[in-house]
Amino acid sequence: MKHRARHVVEYLFLRACVGLFRILPYRLALGVGWIMAVIAFHVFRFRLRQAITRLTEVFGDQYTHREMRRIAWMSLRNFVFCAVDMIRIPSVTVNWMRRHVLDYEQSSEMLAKHVATGTGAILACPHMGSWEIAGIVAQLSGLPIFFVTGKQKNPIVDRYLNRLRGSTGIPTVQRGSALLKSVIRRLKNGEILGFMPDVRMRTEGVSVRFFGKEANVVGGMGLFARQTRSPIFPAVCTRLSWTHHRMRCLDPVWPDLTMDKQQDWQRMTQLVFNQIEAAIREQPEQWFWFNKRWILDPYVPPSPESDREGELTEPIAPNP
Repeated sequence: MKHRARHVVEYLFLRACVGLFRILPYRLALGVGWIMAVIAFHVFRFRLRQAITRLTEVFGDQYTHREMRRIAWMSLRNFVFCAVDMIRIPSVTVNWMRRHVLDYEQSSEMLAKHVATGTGAILACPHMGSWEIAGIVAQLSGLPIFFVTGKQKNPIVDRYLNRLRGSTGIPTVQRGSALLKSVIRRLKNGEILGFMPDVRMRTEGVSVRFFGKEANVVGGMGLFARQTRSPIFPAVCTRLSWTHHRMRCLDPVWPDLTMDKQQDWQRMTQLVFNQIEAAIREQPEQWFWFNKRWILDPYVPPSPESDREGELTEPIAPNP
């Protein structure tokens, strides 16, 4: 089968990056990533104006323009570092985790204690710090975590990413017609769904208040929790330095079976976003401000064609 030239170039670039970042020592790999971030930020000014506009929208005059530029720079740098971490995940060991991830024991123990009851859970990790670390910490701690993955537009890259995901040892569920049944079955069997909630939906999702505005976000988190009577554990994995991270689970959000289902989905989602917002306000440089789809953009009902496309591509869990 013939492939588009652009798809081939993207695939070759990805393979080159993966090969380079895996053979280099951790700090040196991050150094190469830092150079890439510097070029993107200072030379190409990658979405810098968008990021500053978003910071102003959220914080008003709380920060000076110089401070907002620094927050934006740290955010982009952390994103590149997170990509390096994701590429290197197959080589991460328990000893590495003990050296480089602080305070993970308390979160792991909290999740393990819950899973021991035989009920599943949802680990809701926003785009903060090195979010890819959260999943591998759960796996290396012996927790039965799994992810839901979307399909990439580039078919060569999609196949390669599926191989990369498989090499981590973390099970994945492909989006499709059987997604709901598969996720519910796993949660009822006591597994943990890794979920990234801070994504704006193209299709109609759940409306929550976020930074004082309405945000149309993924509704699956509350749906899965309610259907399986599973709690949602918001989790934040922040980067303390180039090579060190901190993993912490926040207060769990439980379903309220006395409420109407849809009202309960919205309530749980709102409570999770309240905790995410508080974490971002505390450390704004840890959040990713450069997302192509700004979470606070107003929801616009899509055409039937884009609606069908969104059903296939909307990411709801960590997706390399």
